[in-house]
Amino acid sequence: MRILLVSDLHYVLPQIDWVLGRIPDYDLVVLAGDQLDIASSVPLDAQIAVLHAVFERVAEPHKLLVASGNHDLTGPDADGEQCALWLEPLRALGVSVDGDVLAVHDTTVTVCPWWDGPRGHSRVADQLRSDGQRPPGTWVWVYHWPPSDSPTCWTGKKHYGDADLRSWIIEYQPDLVLTGHVHNPPFRGDGSWVDRIGSTWVFNAGRQIGPVPAHIEIDVDTGEATWRSLLGVEVQRLDEPLTLDRPSF
Repeated sequence: MRILLVSDLHYVLPQIDWVLGRIPDYDLVVLAGDQLDIASSVPLDAQIAVLHAVFERVAEPHKLLVASGNHDLTGPDADGEQCALWLEPLRALGVSVDGDVLAVHDTTVTVCPWWDGPRGHSRVADQLRSDGQRPPGTWVWVYHWPPSDSPTCWTGKKHYGDADLRSWIIEYQPDLVLTGHVHNPPFRGDGSWVDRIGSTWVFNAGRQIGPVPAHIEIDVDTGEATWRSLLGVEVQRLDEPLTLDRPSF
């Protein structure tokens, strides 16, 4: 199984076009949150309309996964907590979204929403507990915020990660966790695009300028992850110890 991971596209249309053009090349393409940009001069309603049209035109059923980030929240759910209401219609197109569990070959993928309050937090906890009863095989989580105390959440000055995610990783030990949110860890000394917590591999491609986003290719079958960015190419074997001997920059 081959996975393409990107995050934090923030309505940069050339990058979105680049990603969606790669759908035929992978078994699963993961957009791990912040497809929208609340700081953009383009109104959110217009951003949503464009992305719906783009996803409808190019999405191959069950090959595209879109999880929410903090920029994707557009209104209250039934509990009064903010959520990404605009993602729900994508499910009818065969796009996997918040709350879904996707089976691809012998891999189970859990799509976690960006939660905004105690009820949302409880739903994520319940989802992970339920999906933990999956059939044997690789278990992948998509969760917008990297775990705390990890080089994948290093800003260059501090760790800016999610303590709840770290606790859940330690409890359930999924195989892969695909994140985003913190833009600069791979581009900072002491930061990284990859980490390992117990037996769990954690990834954050980071964010860069230009028409091609920073991205990670994960080949589950060959056990190799590759980060590509303006800095070049880095590779981590998933059947070997974590390598953090990264170039200085």
